[in-house]
Amino acid sequence: MTYDLDELGLLDDDEIELDLAALSLSALDHEGLDLEPYLELLDEMADRLEEVSDDAETLEQRGAALKQVLGDEFGFIGDAAAYDAPVNADMIRVLDRRQGLPVSLSILYVATARRMGWEAWALNTPGHVLVRLGSERFMLLDPFHGGKALSRGALEAMVRGFVGPDAEVRLEYLAPVPNRGVLVRLLTNQASRALQAGDTDRALAIHQRMAQIAPEFPDVWLALAQLQARSGDTEGARASLHAMLEITRDEERRRVASEMLEKLSTG
Repeated sequence: MTYDLDELGLLDDDEIELDLAALSLSALDHEGLDLEPYLELLDEMADRLEEVSDDAETLEQRGAALKQVLGDEFGFIGDAAAYDAPVNADMIRVLDRRQGLPVSLSILYVATARRMGWEAWALNTPGHVLVRLGSERFMLLDPFHGGKALSRGALEAMVRGFVGPDAEVRLEYLAPVPNRGVLVRLLTNQASRALQAGDTDRALAIHQRMAQIAPEFPDVWLALAQLQARSGDTEGARASLHAMLEITRDEERRRVASEMLEKLSTG
């Protein structure tokens, strides 16, 4: 089963199956490609995890099982050599190459764990998405480094490496990210790489996908409007800003949108 964009936009967040959603988004860039081998691979990973984790009752056992299956046996690892390559945010190519960004690999870990009925989420940790297993008591896994468990000390060191030497681990870094938030982060990586390559048309198409699957995210509409305005699509930018104003009561966001609408009207 895969999704179309309109369907994704209408689903309740907890109804979204992350791996299938990411695969569906990737398929938009691979017209005519048979997705069945990829769906079979996702099922194969889940079946293997079920075998390996038959007696896994503790978080540590479950984390070890995930590492064994996805990291060791299937060989998923972060692409440190070509981190910014667009293929690392394209789920089809991630499955082909067994390499990807932290966010794309985290999607596979979270989705596979959830197929076991385990509680699992991606985390909005600075610069490097991690996976959280468990709710009140939990452990962290680093899919970019083969699914290894991350200690509190290692997490603190990672945060300081990205934020600064005096940074602390905030509660928000350990809070589960909604499924749509994870997909938006994946697409944001694709859009930023398109812009870096000077491909404004592709970046615009990706931002439009974000608006379709996450229509209740005001920042998605703002980013789309800014890109539309930059591309000369004044009417499209206005429409996106009005869509943003309809869904947010945040004063600062509304101020930014209103100022941008005024500039578009006078420009």
